This record gives sequence, C-alpha cells and structure tokens, in this order.
Amino acid sequence: MSRDAGSPVSDATDTAPPAGGRFVVGNAWDALDGVWPDLPPLVSVVVVHYRQQAELDRTLAALARQSYPAERLEVIVVDDGSPTPPTVPEGVRLIVQEDLGFRLSAARNVGVAASSGSVLCFVDADTSPEPDYVLRLTRLPALAPEAVTVGQRKHADFAGVLGGDGGVGDGVAVPVPVSEPVEVAGPAHELEQPRWLQQAYGWSADLLHADDRSYRHLIGAVTCCTRWFFDQVGGFDESFTSYGGEDWEWAHRAWLAGGVFAHVPGAVAWHDGPDWAGRATGGGGGSAGSADSADPADSAPSAASAVAREDQEARRQAEKNGETLRLADLIAVRGSRGFGVRSRAVDVCVDLVAAVGTSISAGAAFVAVDSVLAAMPDVTVVVPDDVAPVFEADQRVRGRSSDAAAAALAGARVLVTLDGPVRVLPAVEAGGSDDGRVQALAAAVGLGDDVARDLRTATDAVGVGSLGTLELGDPSGRVLVTVESRRAALRARRWGAGVAFVSHRASVDWLTPVTGEPSVAAYLGGWG
Repeated sequence: MSRDAGSPVSDATDTAPPAGGRFVVGNAWDALDGVWPDLPPLVSVVVVHYRQQAELDRTLAALARQSYPAERLEVIVVDDGSPTPPTVPEGVRLIVQEDLGFRLSAARNVGVAASSGSVLCFVDADTSPEPDYVLRLTRLPALAPEAVTVGQRKHADFAGVLGGDGGVGDGVAVPVPVSEPVEVAGPAHELEQPRWLQQAYGWSADLLHADDRSYRHLIGAVTCCTRWFFDQVGGFDESFTSYGGEDWEWAHRAWLAGGVFAHVPGAVAWHDGPDWAGRATGGGGGSAGSADSADPADSAPSAASAVAREDQEARRQAEKNGETLRLADLIAVRGSRGFGVRSRAVDVCVDLVAAVGTSISAGAAFVAVDSVLAAMPDVTVVVPDDVAPVFEADQRVRGRSSDAAAAALAGARVLVTLDGPVRVLPAVEAGGSDDGRVQALAAAVGLGDDVARDLRTATDAVGVGSLGTLELGDPSGRVLVTVESRRAALRARRWGAGVAFVSHRASVDWLTPVTGEPSVAAYLGGWG
C-alpha cells in the first residue's frame, strides 16, 4: 500500500467506521479511560529489520512474552534486503524484500498488506516491548477506530558498546543476553531519554491536548492504529528513502484524517542504543581545547580527531536538515513550514463562492481576495473561473476548475468559505504569531469569542480541542465566512454532523460584505 509524496489523504475516507467503533469529541480520548474491549481484537505486529539479528532476537523474544492472548497476536518480520536474511522462530512470518536501498516505508506497507489483524502495531527490530506493551497500546484503537497511540520508547545499552556496569570488560563490548527479560535489562542499562519528547508528553497531558504540530510526538517504532484507519490515511510514503521523517509525515496525515492521538506511557518498549541526538560518535576522553597544554607531539592527532568529529557532526546536521526541509515542504502548518518560503502542501484554502444564480464582478473579487491575502499571505485562494484572469500573476490564486484548486480544496487543513465577496479588515492588534496561536488554542477550549478575533486566529483554533467549525457573521446574524477543519469535516461524514466536533458562531466587526460594484481605486487609495 504505497503513497506518493504530496498526494492527499486516501480516497477511502468515505468508508464507514467498523461496526461497534466509538468516537470521542475532538481528541478527548480520556472519555474512554478504564474501558476495555469486550473481545481482544486480532493484533498484527509488523517488525521491520535490516542487519540486526541480535536485536531482532531480543525483540521477538519480548513479543513471545506478551501478556496479550497469544492466539490473538500475529508477528510479521519484514526484512529490508539484508545481505543474509534473518532467522525467526516458528510461528513468526518472515517476508524479505529486495535490497533497493533504505525502504522502511515500503517494508511497513508490505507488512500491513500481508497481515490479517484489525489492529496494527509497528515495531522496529531494535525496539523490544515489555510484557504489557501490546495489551496497553491496543486498548484505545480497539475501542475508537480513529485512535493512534504511541508507546513510551525508552533507551538502553543492550549491546554493551557504551560502557557502564556490565557493559564493557577489558575494552570488549559485553551484550546483555537475549534471555534476560527486557523489563529487567532495560532499567539496569538505561540511557538518558529524549528530554524534548518527555516535556511534550507532559505539557500535552499525554497528547490529550494535541494540536496540529503533535505529529512530531508520534514515533514510528512504537505506534499503533486500526487497519481501517491506516487505510483511511493511506500507507507510509515510499518516497522516503533515507532515515527519518516517514513516521512524522504519516502522523500528520493521520491527524488531518481525524486521528485521535494518545500517548500511552505504560506501553514501554526499549530501544537498543541512544536516540538520534545521542548517536554521534565521540573520540577519547580529551577535548580539542586541551591541546594547548599537551605535548606538541600529541597535538596533531588531537586536532585531527577534533576536525573529524566536527566533520561528522556537520554531516549529521546536514542529514537532519534534509529531513526537516522535506517535511517543511509536505507539512504546511505554521511551525513546520518556512516563514516566507511556500510549501508544496496547502495549509489553509479560502474558497470564494458566488450565490446560486449570481456572479461576482472582477472588482468585488479583487477587493475580497486582496484583503484576505493581506491578512494571511500564506493561504491559497480559489475563485470562480470567470474572475481568475484578474489574479493570473499571483500563483496563490487558482480558478476553480484547475487541478491545483481541486487539490487545495481536498487537502487543506482548514477550508475558509466566503459566502460571496467579503472584505477582511486589518487586525486591530498585531501580536506575534506564536502568541496569537497560543491565545487561539486556549480560547478554543472554552469556545470564547476570542477565537474569532481575526482570520488567522480562527484558522488556528478549528480542529484543535473540540472546536471543528467556526461561523463568522455580522450583527444581523448573517453568516459571511465559515471556517471548517478538515478533521471535523471527515468526522462528520463518518459519525454525523456535530457529534465528534462542535460548531461555534461569532459576530465580528472585521468582516464586511462587498456589495454592488466597489471602487477598487478607493479601496487601494485608502479612502473607501
């Protein structure tokens, strides 16, 4: 089940949820606290491997010790073209794909295609789960089919290469025996955990308060979802052919598709070795700065070692930058995309719609579209085809019949619909973008009118918390603009309108309908 970069969420999004599945409002997975499925679902664990037989042995031994009913658990190992295929115990299915380079995404998709479970767990060969891992991680997806859970990935020096008690003897690495239970070996050889990730789970209350950037907190090696939702989202993007990023790109699509994100700290899996930030190789105990007091004869090797470390760190940073730039192009939400450089993906799409039986003049369309782009320069605007020539020089504006317009309308995180030409007045107060986002999300929790203080705030607020749709109108009650989260639209198609997200209506003074034939000169000159 492959997917090409830049394509929208799978066309399967009209598929009805599994019978007996439940929804929650917004991301409020805590509504299901303490609830367990009546019958444990069939779970498929997809393990991706490449030249890590010892690590795979430990992981498969840990999966064989799961507290989850063995008859409801299948394990599939997908080897990504190792020179020598791995060996697996009886009862574990092995699939070997051709060695065409780094193909983690393809391997996971192959594993899913070969599996038969209604719930999927993704585990890497070097990530060994504790006994209750599958039981705990699959609970929410078994209840709510849109749930995407992430376990707690801890780190340990199982290979014994980093030293420490029992790790190295006489300069020789002493690995932890595979027979030692991972829940015992892990704490005994534990390494420092990624602080940024622990902090994120803390402030978000284990992703209960997830937002549009929480895709960064789903780690592919400890992720679980239903097969139904995996099909809704589409498979992992197989155009990712180097380490990193494919899990975050998939998680972002999952969020847009209506996913309910939850971190399950009790579902612990141990990664053999540090996280990415801790994988840089160091030299000896000395530093480059100590060369001044060292014997001149030793300074050359020390300096060379320092240069080598700097070169390696630069290469590592370049690789990480490559991942970040790729994601900035595919994930257009603020905080992920560039500040000025536009992304291939569309975050907010504004649709200028003419009432049935009417048309919008070129002048009215110009005032409406120009005011929108002045307020939010990074949006894509779709206009009726007959006025599209007015905006021919601006690639942000597309005629409705164009392929680009269809892709923007289908794939944007937020759809803003203008009911006829509407002028967006400048924001009264201009706070920093981060402050505005925080205020919008905080206001969305209580659905206060602060969520409608300007167009940017409104597009930040929908789809987060329980707010799915925001209707903005004038004092007479006429709705001028509708701001709808794509997550809410998809949930409404699955569960019915107004149940999995709520709508809010606000009267605002920064929107005015453009009536009649406006004076564009007066608009541009500031006197009308």
